[in-house]
Amino acid sequence: MDDAEVAAFLEEERTVVVGTNGPDGWPHLMPLWFVTRFARPDSQARPLGDVTLWAWTYAASQKVRNLERDSRCTWQVEAGAEYSELRGVMVKAECVVHRDVEAVWSVGAELARRYGGASITPDVEAALRKQAAKRVALRFVERERATWDHRKLGDAY
Repeated sequence: MDDAEVAAFLEEERTVVVGTNGPDGWPHLMPLWFVTRFARPDSQARPLGDVTLWAWTYAASQKVRNLERDSRCTWQVEAGAEYSELRGVMVKAECVVHRDVEAVWSVGAELARRYGGASITPDVEAALRKQAAKRVALRFVERERATWDHRKLGDAY
């Protein structure tokens, strides 16, 4: 997939699986909801180079402890049920853990809009701010990427 296809794919899909390095040396894989933030929000093409994946999670979670020890991780978003439909993106990344409550709340608000279609009413904002105090925001900085789209293979597999 090219950059624009990857950006569109990420806007369609809902779950990212993040792999961190566990304390015992084994990969630790966990699903997360995510949002994408564009460096140039007015860009029509929205290439992946302008997009960063963000998520939030509980500050005391194993994945956060893993990322604080070693910021290297891999994330993957995939789709398709049949072999000929498989497509996805896998990114080796460095994860930056943000603890500032305003930064965390901001990601939580984006997640609420994306996954719940929620307007950020005063009640929703209060609930998100309460959650933000217990959570961190995760920003995944891309280092290397692999993509696939088996729909483009036709009968060549």
